[in-house]
Amino acid sequence: QVQLVESGGGLVQTGGSLRLSCAASGRTFSSYSMGWFRQAPGKERVFVAAISWRVSTYYSDSVKGRFTISRDNAKNTVFLQMNSLKPEDTAVYYCAGRGPGKYASINPDEYDYWGQGTQVTVSS
Repeated sequence: QVQLVESGGGLVQTGGSLRLSCAASGRTFSSYSMGWFRQAPGKERVFVAAISWRVSTYYSDSVKGRFTISRDNAKNTVFLQMNSLKPEDTAVYYCAGRGPGKYASINPDEYDYWGQGTQVTVSS
């Protein structure tokens, strides 16, 4: 069983930055692929970024060049650095884990574990 706890959300102005963190429990974090998804009010949960257990990274077109996903296996934590934020980035951001040994996916249905979410609001 893996538990995921997100933090770092908040209110920021257009063009600002935030760094989300997702702390994971368990000893096998390094063998998990991790993803970030977001869900805006009234919309489906969509892929944002993912990092595989081999540290390959993937991004949605809407955030490519602005967001960076990374992981620190020693701290069982995955990060999402968000720069040049736009109002359309406003959503609840969820961390998800898939594994062990599974590759990263853009499909939320393929993830085994989820955090509770953290709100990101970008004001115009």
